[in-house]
Amino acid sequence: MLKINNLHARVEDKEILKGINLTVNAGEVHAIMGPNGSGKSTLASVIAGKEEFEVTKGEVFLEGENLEDTAPEDRAHKGVFLSFQYPVEIPGVSVTNFMKTAINESRKAKGLEDMPAKDMLKLIREKSELLEIDRKFLSRSLNEGFSGGEKKRNEIFQMAMLEPKLAILDETDSGLDIDALRIVANGVNKLKSKDNAVIVITHYQRLLEYIVPDYVHVLHNGKIVKSGDKDLALELEEKGYDWLKQEAAV
Repeated sequence: MLKINNLHARVEDKEILKGINLTVNAGEVHAIMGPNGSGKSTLASVIAGKEEFEVTKGEVFLEGENLEDTAPEDRAHKGVFLSFQYPVEIPGVSVTNFMKTAINESRKAKGLEDMPAKDMLKLIREKSELLEIDRKFLSRSLNEGFSGGEKKRNEIFQMAMLEPKLAILDETDSGLDIDALRIVANGVNKLKSKDNAVIVITHYQRLLEYIVPDYVHVLHNGKIVKSGDKDLALELEEKGYDWLKQEAAV
């Protein structure tokens, strides 16, 4: 699904990623953890193709295709989904109309006609019920006046509607209370399948109690310094990141 080889990236003159190697197969959930400034969000942004980050070395492949010259919107059409830490508010554009536009743009990129209105409404109904989303929520302006939990649930709703091959959740647990965290995690778990893959970026082990990863990777100073299974997240919770900094320095 995703293969990253010796990835180096910088923003302006600052090198942030310093040789990332990572393989994510279909059906897998990978958690990426690490202290502030370690490169977690930069890695997510580079995979998604955000243009302020410059790849100076290495390659990112999605299903065997090199994404080097692929624009962010084209990566999205190919099945890359990035859930933002701080979703943007779009006054005057309802959640439903935003999703209609996103889906039809994706279909257009694949040479398909717009989805018929009745099929679109059926899909919206199915996915909103799956994620326990109230119909009134769908008529509100995108993220305007939403609580932190509502914004994150809306991101998962977008993921459900678009059905990406690779979903990257960048600190989805940031600012969520325990109830909102459960709702968001439950939505992610319902959407996992043998045909897609999920990368969860987080500081904390608590999210991984609800979204259980197959692999955990720890970033420090722009490199993956340790990989393991879900028990690694528990070890980090117990020992903190200083333990890994000491290991990386050895």
